[in-house]
Amino acid sequence: MFLQVTHQTRYDYVPAVEVAQHMCHLQPLDTATQTLLSHSLEIAPEPAQQIRTQDIYGNTRCFFSMQTAHSQLQVVARSRVATSAHALPASAVPWEQVRERFRYAAGSAYDAAAEFVFASPYVPRHADFAAFARPSFPAGMPLLLAASDLMRRIHTEFTYESDSTEVNTPALQALAQRKGVCQDFAHIMIACLRALGLPARYVSGYLLTEPPPGVARLIGSDASHAWASVCMPDFPQGARWCDFDPTNNTCGWGAPSDGYITLAIGRDYTDVSPIRGVIHGGANHTLHVGVTVEPVEPNDGAGIFQSQTQSQGQGQNQTQNQSQSQTLFHTQFG
Repeated sequence: MFLQVTHQTRYDYVPAVEVAQHMCHLQPLDTATQTLLSHSLEIAPEPAQQIRTQDIYGNTRCFFSMQTAHSQLQVVARSRVATSAHALPASAVPWEQVRERFRYAAGSAYDAAAEFVFASPYVPRHADFAAFARPSFPAGMPLLLAASDLMRRIHTEFTYESDSTEVNTPALQALAQRKGVCQDFAHIMIACLRALGLPARYVSGYLLTEPPPGVARLIGSDASHAWASVCMPDFPQGARWCDFDPTNNTCGWGAPSDGYITLAIGRDYTDVSPIRGVIHGGANHTLHVGVTVEPVEPNDGAGIFQSQTQSQGQGQNQTQNQSQSQTLFHTQFG
């Protein structure tokens, strides 16, 4: 499938921001099931400095700084990708065997997946996560089947409710209230897996959604998405991660399906937030986000760089009152 995504972000500041530094993760990954065909990033006003690097997980990130006063910041990322669907491979490895493989032992060989067993800022260790996970992990259950059941239970036992949580809502709180958005469900699933000693990572990206029959696709009405990924050590090196989306009860190898675009991977949301930064000034600011994901023809010559999509006000609006130096995060989850 060929997909294009336009991710628009606008901050309006009162009073003006004097100086700012930002980091964004807005360039989709190249993976075994996804090929990045083109990408552009437009920033206004023009940054004084702009640098692209790879982080420790292989994500492309862009740092940019603004050295002059500005009352508005606009960032528009346009990407085109080719995706493919792959069902979960067959695997009978018991979940306990995977747990023992990643249990710490002095002198054991290093495995990069081991760092996804430990707690992270948004995914703490807590007995409540282990208690919720255990019914899906009886003795001898293959890890893939157990993870699939855990995904299904989160999907059926939790209520998806927009605005029921904030970007910084603790996963333990979302677990207790049994409702949230895709970020919460991903964090809960990851926390459950890690509580049992299993490596799991956070995936941010986008999901193609289809409008009802006869209804035109709304520009800017889509949202960022998030799901979990589980390591299968019996799979070949470089192809060991299987993806589980508890929000939609969908799973697959490399991505839950070909309608997903993988943007970045990390321990949790803090590693891969679309845009974050530190500003001086701008005590009152409002955030507008608009995301459009749509299928395109493989030989569409128009190109995404000529796209003129405009947000229709469907993005999440956030107003925060802070003074002087402050740290900003933005998100809009579906």
